[in-house]
Amino acid sequence: MELDTALAFARSHRNGVLITLKSDGRPQSSNIIHTVTDDGRVRISITATRAKYRNLLRDRRASLHVNADDFWSYVVLEADAELSPVAAAPGDATVEELVEMYRAMAGEHPDWDDYRRAMVADQRVVLTLRPTHAYGMVRG
Repeated sequence: MELDTALAFARSHRNGVLITLKSDGRPQSSNIIHTVTDDGRVRISITATRAKYRNLLRDRRASLHVNADDFWSYVVLEADAELSPVAAAPGDATVEELVEMYRAMAGEHPDWDDYRRAMVADQRVVLTLRPTHAYGMVRG
């Protein structure tokens, strides 16, 4: 499957399953919401306190599985992962990227100051996936 086809599918289906590798090599999966940038990067907001973050610090390989509502159409994006610094202050670069992601997914937030504080309190990180390979089946 062409990467462009898979990215177009992922762009139109925001829910996915992020798959990272545990220290014993077994997969660990997490339901996530993602956004796809114009240049083909996939961005996901995660927290530094969860297994997927620790897994990605150790092994930067990840896969994103995205299904259509009919369940039979799907794509898997295999990717190299990049992690931003943990959000440390309401105006830092990580929080600014999280604001940009929120706007791309949901529009304007009713209270940006509260959102920024929450991103720091939650220890949010921007996970960026740079897809290297795709497979799956897109019907219709």
